[in-house]
Amino acid sequence: MNLNLIFILIVWLLSLVIHEVAHGRVAEMLGDTTAKDQGRLSLNPLAHLDPIGSVLVPLFLFLSHSRILIGWAKPVPVNPYNLRDQKYGMLKVALAGPAANFLVAIFFALVIRVLPLPITLTYLFGVIVTYNLLLGFFNLLPIPPLDGSNILFSLLPDRFLETKRFLLHYGPLLLIFFVFFGFSYLSRFVFFISSLLLGGKAFY
Repeated sequence: MNLNLIFILIVWLLSLVIHEVAHGRVAEMLGDTTAKDQGRLSLNPLAHLDPIGSVLVPLFLFLSHSRILIGWAKPVPVNPYNLRDQKYGMLKVALAGPAANFLVAIFFALVIRVLPLPITLTYLFGVIVTYNLLLGFFNLLPIPPLDGSNILFSLLPDRFLETKRFLLHYGPLLLIFFVFFGFSYLSRFVFFISSLLLGGKAFY
């Protein structure tokens, strides 16, 4: 395993932790302390690892020689009935994770654009930008258990209850299908956004 891959794995893991802690912090701000009570607001990666999303999916992408790795962590527990905002509370909690990743990406992109960094540091920071963008956009997909499904469910009128049931039932299969057949399109989109932020370059 080369140093580049080790760094990518570290970035990916820390980005997952930031993502999940952001969910928990916003839930806490809105009145639900479930994540805090279960020790899920920790920056310790072991508190957030998911066997499928944190191990199997990245391993599959690595063994299939994918240009980029992605995955997800164990969802932070949230009790929606504890949230003060009963209408849009879960929407805010769901958005917090991707928003945290986007903020990290924007911060490091600005550092690259503003400061005269060495080439090596520019590359390392560029990887942070790309992977946080990828994690953010990936989690916005409206497929359970990703954040996008909670965002969609918060906005769907009651007449779409059957659609919600369908997605909850077949979500894991749809997600596997996307990883096999749609992931490359998401990667291209992320590379495009990353290149815009970084002035024409994308790092991965």
